[in-house]
Amino acid sequence: MSGHSKWHSIKHKKAATDAKRGKLFTKLIKEITIAARGGSDLNGNPRLRTAVATAKANSMPNDNIERAIKKGSGELDGSTIDEYTYEGYAPGGTALIVAVATDNRNRTTAEVRHILAKNGGNLGENGCVAWMFDKKGLLVFDKSDELDEDKLMEVGLEADGFEDIQESDDELLLYTEYSKLYVVKEVFDKAGIEAKEAKLDMVPQTMNKVEGKRVEQLLRLLDMLEDNEDVVEVYSNSDISDEELERAAGN
Repeated sequence: MSGHSKWHSIKHKKAATDAKRGKLFTKLIKEITIAARGGSDLNGNPRLRTAVATAKANSMPNDNIERAIKKGSGELDGSTIDEYTYEGYAPGGTALIVAVATDNRNRTTAEVRHILAKNGGNLGENGCVAWMFDKKGLLVFDKSDELDEDKLMEVGLEADGFEDIQESDDELLLYTEYSKLYVVKEVFDKAGIEAKEAKLDMVPQTMNKVEGKRVEQLLRLLDMLEDNEDVVEVYSNSDISDEELERAAGN
């Protein structure tokens, strides 16, 4: 398994924890609101359709979904939510890209800077690490007896924008061209194969090996960033061995 697919698996296992913290709905509402700027018609807006499907899969009430759509499409007044990215470094030279959705950029910038500084990292200028990553689309599928890499490949080869498939322990990660994510997703939807997650991704070109005490530092930093309500996603080029992860989890 590549370092990137392993890191995705780690982050996915944290989703249940995020839900318990009460942050998940806030993040999902922001995604729906932003997606609805492209139109409130689910059939004509694949990003919104995906956001709504994700919200429903996480038991979000329909009233919350409808309100978020109306705010995003301008039918209801509300604060404007914008998307930004921050770039920086974690201890040991690991590159970080932090994607946020916020109605107050000054507040979010201060919070991200504080979290990095508190954990031995630092916020950098735009462009300082972005060149280390490739922009991709990502579809995530649960591996099963009925769905394996060969089946995904068979359908994927028919989709304009399909690029690659990677396996983790219990998931299949399908990568697309950055601008063709929802085009490829439509092909799988029509084939009756539903992705449990569809999002834009930043894939590191090279990995930075993290060992020893740096592992605990890095994981603590990532936890704090992802626990922030404004943070949508954290991308890292960290490479942590299974043994190091098990050791860190036991501490």
